[in-house]
Amino acid sequence: MNKKTIFFLLTLFLMSPLVINGQAKHTFEIKDGNFVYDGKPIQIHSGEMHYARIPHQYWRHRLQMLKAMGLNAVATYVFWNAHEPQPGQWDFEGDNNLAEYIKIAGEEGLMVILRPGPYVCAEWEFGGYPWWLQNVEGMEIRRDNPQFLKYTEIYINRLFKEVGHLQITKGGPIIMVQAENEFGSYVAQRKDISLEEHRAYNAKIVAQLKTAGSEVPFFTSDGSWLFEGGSTPGALPTANGESNIANLKKVVDKYNGGQGPYMVAEFYPGWLAHWAEPHPKVDASKVARQTEEYLKNDVSINYYMAHGGTNFGFTSGANYDKNHDIQPDLTSYDYDAPISEAGWVTPKFDSLKNVIKKYAKYDIPEAPKQIPLIEIPSIKLTKVADALNFAMKQEKVESQKPLTFEQLNQGYGYVLYSRHFNQPISGTLEITGLRDYAIVYVNGEKVGELNRYYKNYSMEIDIPFNSSLEILVENMGRINYGAEIVHNNKGIISPVQINGMDIEGDWEMYKLPMSEAPTMAKIGKSEALDNLQDTNSKLNAKLAGRPVIYEGTFNLAETGDTFIDMSAWGKGIIFINGKNIGRYWNVGPQQTLYIPGVWLKKGGNNIVIFEQQNDELKKEVKTVKIPILHDLKAK
Repeated sequence: MNKKTIFFLLTLFLMSPLVINGQAKHTFEIKDGNFVYDGKPIQIHSGEMHYARIPHQYWRHRLQMLKAMGLNAVATYVFWNAHEPQPGQWDFEGDNNLAEYIKIAGEEGLMVILRPGPYVCAEWEFGGYPWWLQNVEGMEIRRDNPQFLKYTEIYINRLFKEVGHLQITKGGPIIMVQAENEFGSYVAQRKDISLEEHRAYNAKIVAQLKTAGSEVPFFTSDGSWLFEGGSTPGALPTANGESNIANLKKVVDKYNGGQGPYMVAEFYPGWLAHWAEPHPKVDASKVARQTEEYLKNDVSINYYMAHGGTNFGFTSGANYDKNHDIQPDLTSYDYDAPISEAGWVTPKFDSLKNVIKKYAKYDIPEAPKQIPLIEIPSIKLTKVADALNFAMKQEKVESQKPLTFEQLNQGYGYVLYSRHFNQPISGTLEITGLRDYAIVYVNGEKVGELNRYYKNYSMEIDIPFNSSLEILVENMGRINYGAEIVHNNKGIISPVQINGMDIEGDWEMYKLPMSEAPTMAKIGKSEALDNLQDTNSKLNAKLAGRPVIYEGTFNLAETGDTFIDMSAWGKGIIFINGKNIGRYWNVGPQQTLYIPGVWLKKGGNNIVIFEQQNDELKKEVKTVKIPILHDLKAK
C-alpha cells in the first residue's frame, strides 16, 4: 500500500463521522430566541405526515410533495401500538419502518420533528397506546404509575434503538423531539389528579427520553391557555391552533424565559371527520392568510395535517361528546389537507405554496408526477359464506357472563356472543356496556341493531322456547382523546339484561379478530357457497340480514390508485390481496375506500368483503377515480 492510498484512507476515516448516508453533518439548536441551523437563524415551515398512514412505497413521493409545497421539515407522531402489537413483539418493518421514513426525509432535504408520545392522540386507535396495556394489573395510563412507566420506558428505549442515530447530533435529520403530547389538555381534563402528580409524570417521560438517548431540543405542544399544565422545564412551549400572534408571543415568553422562538406546532389547514357527521371543510384562502400572518411575524409553523393519508385496517380512533358516547373516525384521514389522501395537489396546496415561497430562503421544486389512476368498472363476487356459521366454527370460549375483548385477549375486530334459552323470554333487551356496535339475532335471524354512537343500548326482543340469542359486536376504534381514554375496553363490558334482569350463565363467545383475510380457502368448502353469480331467491332468503363474507377475483393489465365504491352497501371491512383497507359504513360521509396501486398486481387480484348488515346479496362491486368523502346519508 503506497503513501497516497494510506493518506486517502486516513482522510476518509477522519471524515466519516461528518457524513451519514451521504449527507453532511449539520447542527441545530434553540438559541437567543431563535431556531438556529448551521449557525444561522431559520424559520421552520413544517408539515405533519404520518408514515403508518401511507404505504411505504409512496413515502418518497409524499415527502417530495411536502418539499414542492415549500416546506423544509416534516413532523410525525410515532405509534406505539403499531410497533408493539403484543408485549415484547416489535414491528419496525414495511409500513412501520420509521427509520427508513426518516432517512428518506433527510435524503429529500427535510428536517424531521419527532413526536414519540407515548401518547399521540392523532385520531389513532387508543391514542397510540397498545390495547393490551389494559390487561396489565395495576396499570393506570398517562399518570405517575409504576406499571405504566415501566412499559413506557421499554417502548422509548426500543424506539431510540431504531432512530437515535438519526438525530442531527449524529448526522441525521431529526432536529427536535416532543416531550409527551398535548399534556396540558389532559391536565385540564383530569382534575381528579393533582397538578403535582401530572408534573411528576411529565418529568419522568422527559427523563426516559433523555436516558434513551434523546439529544436534540425538546418542545411541548398545547393550546396557549393550557401551558400551565402542559409545559415542562427545558422544553420549548409551542401553541397549537393559536391565531392571535400577540397572545402567542406573550404566552411563550411567560413560559420560556421571556423569549422565543415562536411556533405553532399544530396549525390546522383542515379538520378530522367522524362517521355519521358532515366532513369538515376549511377554506383555503383563510388558511393562506393565516399562514402569511405567521410567517411575516417570525412564527414557525407545522401544518397538521399537510397530508393525512388513510386509517387502514383497524387503526382509526374515536372521540365522544355529550350527544354521542363514541364518535368513530373515518377510514379516510384526508383531513381536507393541502395534499389529498391519495397524494394529489389541491387548490389549497397551490394557495399555501404561493404564500410560503414569498418567505422561503431556499428553492422550491415542482410537485412530483401524480401516481397513476385506474378505474375498474366491475369486480365480480363469485363466492359467499355465512359469517355466523363461520364464527361458530372458531374456538369457543365459555363464561357465566360476557367477556370483554381484552379478557378474550383480542384487540380488534369482532366477537360473536351467544346464549341459548330453554324457556321463552321477551321484553326489553338492554346492553348499557356495549362497545361499540352490535347486530342482534334470534336463531340467526336479524332482529335489530344497537349502536353506541346514537346511545342506542336497548330494543324490544322476543326469544321463543329453545332458541338462541346471538350478538355480533364490533370494536369501532378506541377513544383517543379526553378523560374517557382510560375507559377503553371493548365488546360487552357490563351484564346483558332483559326486563332489568341480568342474563348470566352459559355464555359462549367466538372471536373474529379479522387480523387476516377470511378467504374461502380458510373458511372451508362446507361453509362456502359457490356460484354467487347464479344466486337464486332461495339463497337470498337464507342469507338476507345475516353477516356474510364475499370473495372475488379480478385481473388487471395495469395497476394504479383507485377508490372502491361502497355507497350501495351496508357496513363492513374490505381486504385487497390480503390487505385490510379499512371500514365502510353507508351512513357516510365517506362512501369510497382508497386502494393504493402498490397493493394491486398485474394479472390476478383477490378481494374479500365482510358485510355485517347484508340487507340483500351483492354480486359485484366497482371502483372509481374520484373519492366520495362528503355524502352524508340520513339515519
